[in-house]
Amino acid sequence: MLYKKISILGLLLFLSTNYLSAETKTIDLDDLNGNWHLRVMDGMEVRKARAILDFDTKKMKLSGFDGCNRISGILKKNSNTNMSSQLASTRMACRGSIQSYVSKRLHETVSEGFSITEAKRYGVNGITIKSPSHNLFFKRMGKE
Repeated sequence: MLYKKISILGLLLFLSTNYLSAETKTIDLDDLNGNWHLRVMDGMEVRKARAILDFDTKKMKLSGFDGCNRISGILKKNSNTNMSSQLASTRMACRGSIQSYVSKRLHETVSEGFSITEAKRYGVNGITIKSPSHNLFFKRMGKE
């Protein structure tokens, strides 16, 4: 019985350090340029929502798709590691509950202010966008 508990704890520790945790290395703004596909939001797999952020750091613009609507905004640096934006969006109805879930939380994350770090989750390289309320993992589109 004790051996099973130790084995389960060991497995959980291994998974949390090797697959589930994000590395916390800050990312250079120029490395953000391009399209990023939202994969995980607050621990939930959300790829089916098809949310995409497109960063243009030279113009400090953010655009994309929130799962329901096209979005755009101007990036504002709040500090060396924190940014925010007020997003404008089209007014289309959401196709389903996952799209509504993602849309609402993506807007909250961007308006609250967020930090961006390089991350690796589930064996995939990407970025984590973290606000006081949400944690979003994105993979760069077009790269494995």
